[in-house]
Amino acid sequence: MIYVLAVRVRSIKSVMENKKNLFQKIAEANGTPVFVIDLEKVRQNYREFTEKLPGVQVYFAIKANPDSEIIKTMYELGSSFDVASWPEFEKVYENIKNLPAQEQADFIYNKIIYANTIKPIETLEKLNRYKILVTFDNFEELKKIKKYAPQAGLILRIRVPNTGSLVELSSKFGADPNEAVALISQAINLGLSVEGISFHVGSQCNNFDNYLQALDLVAGIFREADSRGLKIKKIVDIGGGFPVRYTSDVQPLGELAKKLNSEIKQQFSKESQIVAEPGRFIVANACTLVVKIIGKSIRDGKTCYYVDDGVYNTFSGQVFDHQQYLLHSFKKGEPKICATFGPTCDAFDTISLADELPDNLEIGDLLYAENIGAYTTASASNFNGFSLAKVVYLNRH
Repeated sequence: MIYVLAVRVRSIKSVMENKKNLFQKIAEANGTPVFVIDLEKVRQNYREFTEKLPGVQVYFAIKANPDSEIIKTMYELGSSFDVASWPEFEKVYENIKNLPAQEQADFIYNKIIYANTIKPIETLEKLNRYKILVTFDNFEELKKIKKYAPQAGLILRIRVPNTGSLVELSSKFGADPNEAVALISQAINLGLSVEGISFHVGSQCNNFDNYLQALDLVAGIFREADSRGLKIKKIVDIGGGFPVRYTSDVQPLGELAKKLNSEIKQQFSKESQIVAEPGRFIVANACTLVVKIIGKSIRDGKTCYYVDDGVYNTFSGQVFDHQQYLLHSFKKGEPKICATFGPTCDAFDTISLADELPDNLEIGDLLYAENIGAYTTASASNFNGFSLAKVVYLNRH
């Protein structure tokens, strides 16, 4: 047993060394910063999600990472899509534009949800040419939909607990559950089709009770709607929030899946259609960023490294997603507490004041950050004129 364990440890180290060598070669060939997307890891994450939640249809949340190759890969896997803007819709449409008209129409209705409760009039006018699912959470939005996209199928988004989630969403989106049946009734009175209810427990949710409370609320709303004779379809959209194991204290998907599968079976009939909108879970650990040290100094006795990407670029997730991305060195050396800064002239462009890196690194050396695929390139800008990271794909079919 000890021998087998030792072999396993050496095997893991060997895989890691091979990956590090590959990332270095990619950076040498393409320059830095370079953002490496492993499409096979995207496929693995999709398969894991569908295996652990077999009764749930995946609607990939494009906002997590709108890379066209990721969208194409998810399309080839049979995924559905959660879009939140017209440009995101167009990115999905690019994969179906050559299908016959009826197949396009079927795909848009069955496999796309416009999951932004507030939509510009111009967007609704464009969506009106299709039968598509859209979310809403207030009466003013209902009036807009009635006027500009009356053939859309409606999903009512309700406000649910976001306790323990990294990014809270309920302060901006979701109708009060006590008002849900009244909104459903208003929609039906306007001649609109209500097809289900959605919620979002908050991004990177590590409090699984949020999901259970939300499902209980949805089931109660369906029961009250039925008791009032309101005829609606039974789509249950459980949103996103599925946590990624950035750190060991994050519970694995399997633990959440057990609770969800049990609660869904208990609360809803077999006729109900359960869908989810994973984004982070699909892409976070599928991407690695490689950067170059462009400057070095000693400030207040601490080694400081300046690199060619920062919080206005790929590290933007540290601001918008409240997620820290640790930098690692390809070179070996005793780790010391160092500061790392981005390339702009703004002091806000601070990646970390406590990265553990060798203090003997030199200008031109490379560093890398893992698990950086979600809400990073999606929100990156070119502030100060610095270019976005180049993108390189692994395991592209």
